[in-house]
Amino acid sequence: MVLASEEKGHDYCLIQPFFYEKQQPNYIFCYILLLLSHYIIWDQIWLVFAYIDGQVGYSEEFIENSRGMQLLTCKWFPVNQEPRALIFFCHGYAIDCSTTFKDVASKFAKEGFGVYGIEYEGHGRSGGLNVYIDDFDLLINDVYSHFSKIAEMGENPKKKKFLMGESMGGAVVLLLHRKKPEFWEGAILIAPMCKIAEEMKPPKPVISMMNLVIHLIPSWKSILPGPDIINLAIKQPHKRQEIKDNPNCYIGRPRMKTMSELFRVSLDLENRLHEVTMPFIVLHGEDDKVTDKEASKLLYEVASSNDKTLKLYPEMWHSLLFGEPLEKSEIVFNDIVQWMETRINTLQVNANNKRELY
Repeated sequence: MVLASEEKGHDYCLIQPFFYEKQQPNYIFCYILLLLSHYIIWDQIWLVFAYIDGQVGYSEEFIENSRGMQLLTCKWFPVNQEPRALIFFCHGYAIDCSTTFKDVASKFAKEGFGVYGIEYEGHGRSGGLNVYIDDFDLLINDVYSHFSKIAEMGENPKKKKFLMGESMGGAVVLLLHRKKPEFWEGAILIAPMCKIAEEMKPPKPVISMMNLVIHLIPSWKSILPGPDIINLAIKQPHKRQEIKDNPNCYIGRPRMKTMSELFRVSLDLENRLHEVTMPFIVLHGEDDKVTDKEASKLLYEVASSNDKTLKLYPEMWHSLLFGEPLEKSEIVFNDIVQWMETRINTLQVNANNKRELY
């Protein structure tokens, strides 16, 4: 076990005493723990701490869900200031957040945001069978339990809280909102899965067969080849390869029960989009072949939110922040930051006006 190391120019300390974010990791303490580890049983590494570029701190921790599984949680934060708001990120199907999302999360941290993520059961380095989702409601409960605890810690209750979800993570965001509508100040929905695009729907015979065998072999992989989601989602070839080479991402065929749950959740969301009441911005590539841009348009049209924004990006694909050329992804990133800043400022003005009344 390595408790302190240096990799690719970044300093890592796997355990930091007292976990005070504005202090540099205590490497002497780490090496003492390394020596003590010969006499202590370590079931797993519970905490990783790193500094990125001297501006961004990063930590990850395993937590246990209600079913006894270990889930990896992540945090990025600005080193030299208190976060001005919090982003709770929900990743997409078959990928992780600790590696795939790290560059984007670091950029948000450099803009002054604290960013939190969790890798769902069966995803990334969390426990469970690879990308097996037996019950999407349990996944939502895991995410809600972690995010709500973080939101209530320390100074966090005073900070504005934004949900952010990409693809399947967009569905997670909408269901978190449904669970506690007034808890969040807003949401950023990036190519959200709230209706499955026609190109991605299994053929009707496959759906019929799936419904027949789902209870007998829920964890089996689909016997028929489906579309290559990575090649459809990510425009940049080297970014596609990055995902394929990442052991924390899954590139195999989907499992039967997982397909059924994604289908069920998408239909449920499509039928209840009018129940969305929180402020949101939905962003979608015009050439997305994974999630349906028409569903984002529908969300914008029928949601009950008084504050809603739709952004469509010509010639852009599904993975807006990770898979596009830098100059294109920067446009999306800046749109998101500007949207959050406007809401933070508006909420602050409203709070000040309310105090003046009293």
